[in-house]
Amino acid sequence: MTGLLGLLLLGTTWSALAAPPGSGSDLVSQNVGQRALDATLAAIVDDAAHPLASLSVLAIRHGKVSYQQQFGCRHMAATPADSLPVTPATLFRIASVSKMMTTLGLMRLVEQGKLSLDQDVGIYLGFSLRNPHFPQQPLTLRSLLSHTSSLRDAGGYAWGPERSLRDVFTAGGDSMWDRAAAPGRYFTYSNLNWGVIGTVMEKVTGERFDLLMRRLLLDPLDVRGGYNPAAFSPEEVANTATLYRKRTLETEVWQPHGPWIAQADDFYQRPPAGMASYVIGSNATVFSPTGGLRISAAGLGKVMQMLLDGGRYQDQQLLQPASIALMFGRQWQLAPDASNGDSERGLYRAWGLGNQQFDAVAGQGNGLVEGASFTAVGHLGDAYGLVSAFVLDFKNRNGMVMLVGGTGSDPERYPGTYSAMGRSEELILTTLYRGAIDKHE
Repeated sequence: MTGLLGLLLLGTTWSALAAPPGSGSDLVSQNVGQRALDATLAAIVDDAAHPLASLSVLAIRHGKVSYQQQFGCRHMAATPADSLPVTPATLFRIASVSKMMTTLGLMRLVEQGKLSLDQDVGIYLGFSLRNPHFPQQPLTLRSLLSHTSSLRDAGGYAWGPERSLRDVFTAGGDSMWDRAAAPGRYFTYSNLNWGVIGTVMEKVTGERFDLLMRRLLLDPLDVRGGYNPAAFSPEEVANTATLYRKRTLETEVWQPHGPWIAQADDFYQRPPAGMASYVIGSNATVFSPTGGLRISAAGLGKVMQMLLDGGRYQDQQLLQPASIALMFGRQWQLAPDASNGDSERGLYRAWGLGNQQFDAVAGQGNGLVEGASFTAVGHLGDAYGLVSAFVLDFKNRNGMVMLVGGTGSDPERYPGTYSAMGRSEELILTTLYRGAIDKHE
């Protein structure tokens, strides 16, 4: 380890990096501190052995944005000089962090009395949705949101607008269901849960999922983006990050010193396609409530500040504090003998409604910050080279947003040292926490 990154992660305090002796000015110290933080994050992005295509980060300390910065390119051109940089407004497809955003919209519908967490979801869908091995046990929104529904991803979790969920489940068979555990009994992370949730939301409102989420969450916060790039303005399409890996598409061979290969959202080559034939309430997986939200780090920062402010944004009360407490209350916790869930190497140890609970217990796999106790709630994401995090600490009103637009080395060969995350994510979150949050504590 060399340079600023090595000093930081070997234990040098951030203040020692940030404040030169005798500077005599808080403003100078802050500026030097930001430059040091910028340089450390840039070193992570530019690591020759483990490069990242792009990075957009935001930190909140005591309810206020304390740091925001971007690195790398949102689009790689054949000629490097023609590549386009990430900007504060760049939209990223944030993968599974989308689940938490979808849940915020759902909680607004619960508040309005349009949905109940404990109703049989088949009542909303208009067809029976039961695990055939446990036909007497209804699936509920609570079980879907806490990944205890007994639905499984082995049979797929996304289909085109020509398919309806009713037909999918009719033909799906055993691969879509847990044979051993009834609904509510066992945790297994399942993307399919959110396809059902999005379809339920459409059925009870009569609104297309992407437009519904604009109305419930994005428009009240004045946040750009959404779940349907075909509805974006030309400016938004042009400022959506292409997601990359340095990996061949056919053979999955990683080449850290080779070219960046587009994986998703390469709208310069393939403009987003519309869905004119879509029938509202039939199959919301086409909008990917599970992973398809495109949003900027700044937009996610607005969502985080709204949550930290008790559901209030400017003069609007988007969610009641009681709904936030319910959503982030613990719904499932891994048993000491791990008999009630699949933790995926310790990553999942506790869950709320659409959010993960990070206890920051050393050595258990779900810590967020190296050498610090950052107990938080939120969500992580990983798809098409994108790696994301939205994590917040309600008690101290702190939080972090991390959006990586592409990984250049095999994550299996660059694992985390203190968590189930990859090492690049560990370095980014630890650097951001120490440089933008903990430096003042």
